[in-house]
Amino acid sequence: MMRFKPPCELYVSDIILYVRDMEQPALSVGIVPMPDFTMLALSAFVDTLRLAADEADRSRPIRCRWRLMSEQGRPVRASNGIEIATDGGFVGDHFDYIVVVGGTLHRGPEIGPAAAAWLRDAAARGVPLIGLCTGAFVLARLDLMKGHRACVSWFHKAELVAEFPQLKVNADALFLVDRDRITCAGGTGVIHLASHLIERHLGPGSASKGLRIMLEAEARGGTSPQPPPTLEGLGTVRDVRVLRAMLAIEQTLATPMDARRVAAVAGVSTRQLARLFQAAVGFSPNAFAGRLRAERARQLVLDSQRTLTDIAMTCGYSDAAHFAREYRRRFGSSPSQERRRPASS
Repeated sequence: MMRFKPPCELYVSDIILYVRDMEQPALSVGIVPMPDFTMLALSAFVDTLRLAADEADRSRPIRCRWRLMSEQGRPVRASNGIEIATDGGFVGDHFDYIVVVGGTLHRGPEIGPAAAAWLRDAAARGVPLIGLCTGAFVLARLDLMKGHRACVSWFHKAELVAEFPQLKVNADALFLVDRDRITCAGGTGVIHLASHLIERHLGPGSASKGLRIMLEAEARGGTSPQPPPTLEGLGTVRDVRVLRAMLAIEQTLATPMDARRVAAVAGVSTRQLARLFQAAVGFSPNAFAGRLRAERARQLVLDSQRTLTDIAMTCGYSDAAHFAREYRRRFGSSPSQERRRPASS
C-alpha cells in the first residue's frame, strides 16, 4: 500500500492507487507451499491470478490477491532446489480459498504444526480448501478429505488409494470440485483450475485473458481427461471416450479390468468402444492393453533392478513364464537376455 501523503502532496494517480488498495479484491487466496513443493503447480496458479488481477501485464494485485505463508514465515525449498520467500506466517481469515501446494511424497517431514492447526481451523470455519498436485495427500493426512472425493495424477493414484482406501479417488480428470474441497492433478491442469476460479469470481473475460497470454487455446473444465499413456502415435487422440478408456487400462495394469468395465468408464458399450478405438488408433482396446503392458514392462526391465517376477506381476502378466514368452514375441529376446545386454548395443 502507498505511503500516505498530506493532501497537498497527493496526485491523481496516487488517489486512484490508494482507492484501489482500499478495495476488497474479488478473489483472495492464501497459499501454503509444502516442503519440496512442486514449482510448476505454485507458479502456474499464482501467474494465472496475476494476469487476471490487473490490466495488461502490470501485475498489480488489485482484483486478485494472494499471500504465501509458511511456518514462522521461513523460506520454503521447492523440489527443484529453488528456495522461495513467503509473506509471513499463518494469519488472516479473509481468504476465499486456501491452497495447499504438495510436492514429493517421501522426503522427510511434510507439514508443520502451525500449518496443520491453521488448515484445520480454516476447514472448521468453512473456508474451501484446495490441494494442488499431491496436496490431496496433505489434506487427507490431516483428516480433511473425509466424505469428499479427491483428484490426483494417474502417477500417484495407487499411492493415495493404498494410504486411504476409503477415499474415492479420480485419476482421469484435471481437477475436481467437491463442495468445499477442490483437488487438482497438478501440471498445467493447475492453470485451468485457477482459470475456473477466476471465471467464477471475476467473469469469463478475466479468465480468458490469462489463458491467451499463457498460450492456452481454450479453457479446459475439471472433467477434461488427463493426457493419454505415452505410446508412440497416441498424442493425436482427441476422443474423450477413448482417452478415458486408455487411462482406465493404464491405471489397472496389475489387475486388468474386463472389457465391460473399461467400456463403462468410457460411457459406451464394448462394441462401440472397439469401433472408437479402431477409428482413433487403428487397433482394439485389448491390443492397446497388450502394447502398453509390454512397453511398461520393458521400461522396468531396462531401468530398474526389480525382479522379473515382480515386473510380471506389476504389469499384469499371469506369471513369469507368460511374461517371458510375450516379451520374446514382441521384442525378439527374453527379458533376462535384454537385461544382460550391454547398454551400447
